[in-house]
Amino acid sequence: MIDRDLLLRATAELIAAPSENPPDDTRAAAMVAARLLSAIPGVVVTEHTKEEPIRNVVAVRRGARPGKRLVLSGHLDTYPAGDASRWSVPPFAATIRGDRLYGRGSADMKGGIAAAITALAALAQEPDFAGEVVLALAGDEESMGTSGTQFLLDTVPMVRGDVAIVPDAGSPAVIRFGEKGMVWLDLVAEGKAAHGAHVHRGENAAERLMEALQRLLALRDWPVEIPPPIRAAIAAAQPVSEPLGGVGEAETLTHVTVNLGMVSAGISPNLVPDRAIAGLDVRLPPGTNTTAIIAAARAAIADLPGVGMTVRVAWEPTVTDPTHPLFTALRRAATPVLGSEPVLNMRVGASDARLFRLAGIPTAVFGPTPHGMGGGDEYVLIPELIAVAQALEAAARDILVG
Repeated sequence: MIDRDLLLRATAELIAAPSENPPDDTRAAAMVAARLLSAIPGVVVTEHTKEEPIRNVVAVRRGARPGKRLVLSGHLDTYPAGDASRWSVPPFAATIRGDRLYGRGSADMKGGIAAAITALAALAQEPDFAGEVVLALAGDEESMGTSGTQFLLDTVPMVRGDVAIVPDAGSPAVIRFGEKGMVWLDLVAEGKAAHGAHVHRGENAAERLMEALQRLLALRDWPVEIPPPIRAAIAAAQPVSEPLGGVGEAETLTHVTVNLGMVSAGISPNLVPDRAIAGLDVRLPPGTNTTAIIAAARAAIADLPGVGMTVRVAWEPTVTDPTHPLFTALRRAATPVLGSEPVLNMRVGASDARLFRLAGIPTAVFGPTPHGMGGGDEYVLIPELIAVAQALEAAARDILVG
């Protein structure tokens, strides 16, 4: 039985321990999480650090006999709270208004972590289950997880389970089985400075960059053969998923997307700029890979003088077979508490789930709906948070018994 008071208290205490990224300081949040977990009978808690101030916490609760290992993964870091004027409540004091719980990280994802802690506390009351449950709580997720979840996977054997569930922001109505890959490209165009009235004496780096960007934006038309089971799942989920994730989500999930996120050139309108820079975020669905996309990008601008490209980030698309028993267990657990069966879909954004999948671990993302994520007045719906905790507990019992 889920302890509602523990769930809300854990969420509030985690929110009250700021862990904004940047600067990615999770020491206070890790201390709170470790204290909450240590209070659960039979739970062994350890802390792991690759580099300060990023603290990671691992908690293990073993059952009465050998069996499967279920990992519940969460990230302790959050987006910055930003300008306080965007908030009608203090960002680091959990405020309840009706069925809403406000605060930075309430949805992404301190509420999800609290749900996992509460589910573990309920499971620990009946320790006759087989196997073990591991909570892996990491920093650095908003910065790709190198010093967080990836570090734990590389150095803490207990974090490599038979299956993993990440109660990250999304919606309990949609269980996510995969994520698009990503490539971040940095472009630099060099030219020759001159006065704006004497363009014949210069080489405009901004115009060179503009040509390169037009060619790279055309990667949106890159042909992708989505594996049929994945395409079918995306289509089946669309009526439920798009009202939550936005109209066009299915189109985004099945195509290469290119976002021009950063561009800069020049210092004055009457000067020919000699340098221009840009940053692109390319997301790719299953059916293609980073090697092919990067090669296509290089080929597209190879003949342009003075333009260079470097790759800052490259992550492959990741998918767990949607027919895996993990999803059967989660759907079976979630349906009674939600009143309807969740659908299965890909996830538009990245999460630490991709790191578990890349390590060969079947992984699902199942968490509360985010409201105000990254902006002001972030909140989570309390009934949804309770439902996530209840479903996590029921799914854990199903997985460990099954």
